[in-house]
Amino acid sequence: MPVSEAVLSAQIELKRSSGEGLVAQLTSQLRALIASGRLGKGRALPSSRQLASDLGVSRNTVTYAFEQLAAEGYLAMSHGRRPVVMVDGGKGIEEIGVAASRLRSGKPRLSPWASKLKQSDWPMSYQAPLKPLRPGHGDFREFPNEIWARCLRRSAMHAARRELGPVNRTRLCEALAHYLATSRGVRATADQILILPSAQAALTLIAASLITPGDEVWVEDPGYPGAAAAFRASGARVTGVKLDEQGMQRVPGMAAPKLVFMTPSHQHPTGRLMSLARRTQFLALSRPGKTWIVEDDYDGEFHYDSRPVPALQGLDAHGRVFYVGTFSKAMTSDIRLGYLVVPLALIGTLEIAQRHIGLIASSHVQEALAEFIADGYFLAHLRRVRRLYHARRDHLVEGLERHLGEVLTAEVPSGGIQLVARLKRGRTDHVAVKRLGEAGVVTRALSSLALGRPRDHGLLLGFAAWRENEIGAAVRTMASCF
Repeated sequence: MPVSEAVLSAQIELKRSSGEGLVAQLTSQLRALIASGRLGKGRALPSSRQLASDLGVSRNTVTYAFEQLAAEGYLAMSHGRRPVVMVDGGKGIEEIGVAASRLRSGKPRLSPWASKLKQSDWPMSYQAPLKPLRPGHGDFREFPNEIWARCLRRSAMHAARRELGPVNRTRLCEALAHYLATSRGVRATADQILILPSAQAALTLIAASLITPGDEVWVEDPGYPGAAAAFRASGARVTGVKLDEQGMQRVPGMAAPKLVFMTPSHQHPTGRLMSLARRTQFLALSRPGKTWIVEDDYDGEFHYDSRPVPALQGLDAHGRVFYVGTFSKAMTSDIRLGYLVVPLALIGTLEIAQRHIGLIASSHVQEALAEFIADGYFLAHLRRVRRLYHARRDHLVEGLERHLGEVLTAEVPSGGIQLVARLKRGRTDHVAVKRLGEAGVVTRALSSLALGRPRDHGLLLGFAAWRENEIGAAVRTMASCF
């Protein structure tokens, strides 16, 4: 029923004890009366003085509410005249609501980039809980958090005295250039290093800077799904290249692509080491400005059975290789820092692209990490966890052989943080992953990492993040599930 002017104030209840202010309460209640049609179109409201007196509030409270409703189009106000309702609430607002509902129910039109991302099942398909034996993680419990906290505190205290400086902090880039040269054989100056929020950000930056829709990109199959997702989203035609015991194969007769993505130190997911002959073969394939190689050294810090093989980038004499790394495996996953070593011919372009896209890491964390590396804490941490992870790898392999030898064949990697256990007797890995997950053991299906039709079925098992007693318990649980 329409509300008469005489009883309007009786329809409004303002609570001074409410957390919502009086102006907001009055605005909301007047809006509701108009929207319901009880204050019809053309209706003149009481003056601000009269309504304020009836409600027992200040005149400013009413004036501010009227002004807000006028700004929203509910009221018309003019000097010396009472506000007038401008909306037919019983009809107009209902029609607006129906139109809005139709808009909400319609399918949004996405850009080609977003559409291609939605076609990928990465990373949404793998949001598993952090339980044994989830792959892809180091043990955050072994990280020297107190030392890291001191580095962060000092960085914060010095922030006021620090110049704004470059987005890629010089101290960290210099420390990284020295570390990568001595530990991985990477040949680069500090000026060639970009500090990014993650290794995935590095792939996104490369794709945005180099890929033209229709360009051919080769990736390993099975391989890291985030790489295929990043390059597909930029419009590339992604081709999965099969593996052999030496890693990614060079397929005779295939024309050289625009870009090749590989993990030569520890192939993801198999852990295989690419031979020197195969590395040389791919370098001969690439040409500056024509074919580029992206080398992802995601867990290159962890080698157990022999001296680490130098990075592919260190063998490149012609500036054809991007080198991607991350601190999330060696330190802790929530540090959210990765880095990219860029060929000299492209560093200016990628620096501009980095800023344009906004792939900028916190300078506060960068300075703390520079100190953490320069003071020797990073190398000390690596030496300690290498011994731990080596023992955990061996413990997992021994447990799999003893309890599941008739079901699984473990492939023992020379390093890294995870391994592949292949299923025997034609078993399906997706079924096994589901059954194990229900029992509390988190794994990943090898077939889920294939680009095309999967040839092999197996389980990707993490060992670095789990202590030996946790690994033993998980293996026994696995044995009870087969």
